Amino acid sequence: MRVKLDVSKDRKEQLEKELTALGITIDDNAELTLSDSSFKSDSSFLSARDENGAVIRIPDDDIIFIESYGHDVIIHCTEGRCYAGREPLYRIIQLLNPFQFLRVSNSAIIQRKHVKRIRSSFSMKFVLTMSDDTLVDVTRSYYYAFKDFFKF
Repeated sequence: MRVKLDVSKDRKEQLEKELTALGITIDDNAELTLSDSSFKSDSSFLSARDENGAVIRIPDDDIIFIESYGHDVIIHCTEGRCYAGREPLYRIIQLLNPFQFLRVSNSAIIQRKHVKRIRSSFSMKFVLTMSDDTLVDVTRSYYYAFKDFFKF
């Protein structure tokens, strides 16, 4: 089994020794991440892959929204850049600041500051215009969470 460690430097050495003794390989490219909930140094970044397949760190401030198509996750960023996500949406939303990011459907996460326009739609839905002029739907399942998030 391979895991990526997302813990403080103090704990990293100890955990590496313990996990290695159990036969677990520590690898920064592993799909499974072991993190310390009290460790937040990387919380302002999200790992993704660029067009060449290299792993990069994207600052939270650059993320406009994140969408998924099946198992493919696309992170839409400022300046028209897009990256392939490394984690499923349910895991990504746990890594992001809950005061800045909100899941608005089973296939989309938005950043509050990049919502340019909110338009009501039929049947308890909203249509969002993001800062890059992309339209993102807020589905009925997320309607009340969205209203609470934007305080209306």
